Amino acid sequence: MKETGWFKELLEAAMIGMVMFIAIQAALVNFRVEGSSMQPTLLPGHYLMVNKLVYFQLDTHRLGMIIPFWQPAEPGEVYLGRTPRRGDVVVFDYPEDPRRQFVKRIIGEPGDRVSIDAGRVSVNGTALGEPYLTELGRSSMHVVALDDDEYFVMGDNRRGSQDSRHWGPLPSDHIIGKVWAVYWPRSAWGFPR
Repeated sequence: MKETGWFKELLEAAMIGMVMFIAIQAALVNFRVEGSSMQPTLLPGHYLMVNKLVYFQLDTHRLGMIIPFWQPAEPGEVYLGRTPRRGDVVVFDYPEDPRRQFVKRIIGEPGDRVSIDAGRVSVNGTALGEPYLTELGRSSMHVVALDDDEYFVMGDNRRGSQDSRHWGPLPSDHIIGKVWAVYWPRSAWGFPR
C-alpha cells in the first residue's frame, strides 16, 4: 500500500516537471552571441535568454473557429504580449539565410521612414537618441519607408554590423523574440537596454 503512494507521488512530480519543461521551452530560447555587431551592449560569447511569448501572435479568426460560442470583435492577428518596439534588442532569422539567427536592435517600426546622415539616424524626420552607442559610425543612407510588416534593425557596433542598411528591412515574421537577459558569463549577467 505504501509503495503505491510513493510511486504515485513520483509520477505526479515527473508530470509536473515535464509540463514545466515544455512550458519553459515554448516561452524561452537560448542564444549565443557569435560576433561583435552588438558591442558594447552584447559581447561575443554572451549567452542570452530570449522571450518568444512577448511577440507571439494569435490568429483570432482561427481561434473563433475553435472556441465555441465566441466570435472575435475584429478577426486578424493579435499579439499575446505586445508588438516589437523601437529600442528592443531582438533575435531573428536572417532574411538571406533563415537557418542563421542574428541579434540586433530595432530602429524603425512598421510605417516609419528611416534615414542616416553621417552616422546620425533619423526616424520620421526626427534624430534618434541612441545612448547605447559609443560611436556613431560614418554611414549615410537615403530614406527607407517601411511597410506594415517590416522593421529596420541595426547593430550597436555600427562599423562592424551587417544589418538593415545592407540587406534591407526585416520582415516581422522573422522575429523570434526579445532578448530578456544575459545569463552567461556571470560577470555580464543583466538585462540589456
